Amino acid sequence: MSDAKEIKFSLKVMINKKKNKVLFAEADSDFIDVLISFLTLPLGTIVRVLKKHYEDELHGAPFNIGSLTTLYNGLSNLDNVHFWTEGCKDVLLNPKSSFEAECLKLKLDISETQPIGYFICKNNACKAYQARRFPCLSIYYDTVTCCCGVKMKRELGQKESQANEDAGGVFTNNAVPFIISDDLRILPNMKGYVQTLRDLDVTYTNGAELRNVSFGFNETMDLLKGSLLSRTPLTDLILNKSPRLILYEPGVLPLQVENEATSKFEKMNLKVILQKSNNKLLFAQAENDFVDFLFSFLAIPLGGVECLLGSNTCLTSIDNLYKSVADFIEDKYLSTAGTKNMLMNPRLHHGYISENQILPLSETSLSSNYTHAWGTIKFSSINFVKGQGKYVRGPRMYKINDDLTVTPFCMSSTVSILECLKIPLSDIDEMELKVGLEEALSILKASLISTSALTDGLIIDQMLKKQPKQED
Repeated sequence: MSDAKEIKFSLKVMINKKKNKVLFAEADSDFIDVLISFLTLPLGTIVRVLKKHYEDELHGAPFNIGSLTTLYNGLSNLDNVHFWTEGCKDVLLNPKSSFEAECLKLKLDISETQPIGYFICKNNACKAYQARRFPCLSIYYDTVTCCCGVKMKRELGQKESQANEDAGGVFTNNAVPFIISDDLRILPNMKGYVQTLRDLDVTYTNGAELRNVSFGFNETMDLLKGSLLSRTPLTDLILNKSPRLILYEPGVLPLQVENEATSKFEKMNLKVILQKSNNKLLFAQAENDFVDFLFSFLAIPLGGVECLLGSNTCLTSIDNLYKSVADFIEDKYLSTAGTKNMLMNPRLHHGYISENQILPLSETSLSSNYTHAWGTIKFSSINFVKGQGKYVRGPRMYKINDDLTVTPFCMSSTVSILECLKIPLSDIDEMELKVGLEEALSILKASLISTSALTDGLIIDQMLKKQPKQED
């Protein structure tokens, strides 16, 4: 990472001095590739790199992304005994991206992408290992069982980086300059002056001033953070202004109407514990299937969230970034013919989708062979210990706070908490809910912005109104 922190990008920024606002910036394709790479980052990776940068390296105050940070922290604090293997927890804390090969080629990769590692049978007496046949080969430590019954823990090696293989851009054509708006709309700088300003909604240019601004690692991290918090991240960063924080706005989710009727997956059970006097959600109880669903958020790339929610995430700057690739950057300005579809419909890395994944996601497939010093090794399909995408042991009951913090359910500790809050048992009510696609998408959307993702995602107030009144 030391080399990454030496990388600098030069931006030409047009500023309206009177309004103290960035009008737009000009940048080359190297910087635009880094900006677009935000869409390729799994949510868990975003939480991890921002926590590391702001809390560990800069020793700043804890930084939360909606309820995702508390979801991540809760996962980190869970003992390994709650997972099928010790590797399951790490797979979620450090989620792999299906864009690893592309990110390794970036001039600045803030995700700290590592070359893919391969793991084989740890059993020295394994006949397959002794014969160098490796009928099972895994890219995940301790999540796959060999034909001899031993888990895959012996590292075979890493896939060599091909970072310098291509002379072109990573996501964009490296010959094309680009314009970036204050709210992260991106346009190729190939149109006329007036048309470009119109496309960026710039209507006032009196008193404009040009500045040359240098962006390095710290500024890029600030831009990632700002894109998740603000509608004007460039102004906030370059002019050192406090962001106007984005508020959660519940709304119609486009996929729910299309897919709810055709969804073949079973709805999940969720028991919500409420304080009757104020209709406040205290916590929820659920089994491991719902906890697996929540933890799967961390593996979804930001662009995948955009795809699921129809560019209506409440993260205005990220919505604009995604829509720019979809609507404003033609294929001829991208690195390959397939780049747009890859970014618009990103897949999860192999192994993260469970058989009962309620969200309409897809994943990459593994190559049928791997070239090693011993030669080309062919291996069969990977057999996960408890099936793909299953992480948490069950059956077991878990407690989920409104901010998605997950802990093992314990009756005595729950009673103690209610005692400390001075909430009498007579003021507590339970409500049984079914979580289907509509509710799943709504919780995902709320987790990006809100620190009360269950209340906002499930729209508890409206659900209470729908509940039949109990007769005395």
